[in-house]
Amino acid sequence: MSLVQVRKLIAELGRREAALYIIARLLERASRGRIRLIRYHFVAQPVPDSPRSASRPSTSSRIRSVDADDPIVPAFPRPPAVIAQRFADGATCFVAETGERFAGFIWLKRDAYEEDEVRCRYEWVPPERCAWDYDVYVEPEFRIGRTFSRLWETANAHLAADGVRWSLSRISAFNPGSLAAHRRLGIRPLCAATFLVAGPIQLSFLPQPPYLHLGTGPQSRPVLRLSAPDT
Repeated sequence: MSLVQVRKLIAELGRREAALYIIARLLERASRGRIRLIRYHFVAQPVPDSPRSASRPSTSSRIRSVDADDPIVPAFPRPPAVIAQRFADGATCFVAETGERFAGFIWLKRDAYEEDEVRCRYEWVPPERCAWDYDVYVEPEFRIGRTFSRLWETANAHLAADGVRWSLSRISAFNPGSLAAHRRLGIRPLCAATFLVAGPIQLSFLPQPPYLHLGTGPQSRPVLRLSAPDT
């Protein structure tokens, strides 16, 4: 990595996150992918009381809720086992379609969420006023249009109807584009956590007790409790 690239990285991420990103890259390269350093920022996005649509109605596209048996599901750009597990866990999926084509999706979870990139369970307080949003995805050819905003409008309307005030999520600390996009949605930062993973061994650096957690297998995972900003 050149000095120019390092300076750009610091400008985008800040000194601490840039240093962790460089360490993560070095570890992954030196271990041939067997060691990973992952850092998340946890954020809360307010859900409007009465969500209003800023997008013009479209006759060629629609947003709808789907279940595991819907014929659009095989078009999802994720492994079938991952999608099946999400539905089995009780997640809600809203799909965007243009014509008969898959254009994007957003996933929501009302109770605790089991992280699928590292071993960690997320819980939130108060549970009746919070939800978890994740894997907001739009197909590349539809990213110029209003698919992204329509997905969020539909998700917000669904959450508001259920009395949810905050939608929580995690963002990679090494993804400045995602951080910037969420800032435009009015996010409130909550905390951050770092995970060092080497095969079945996982060392978790948490912002709350136990602060440091060593996991040695699939069932060994910390619980991170997230509080809504107004609690």
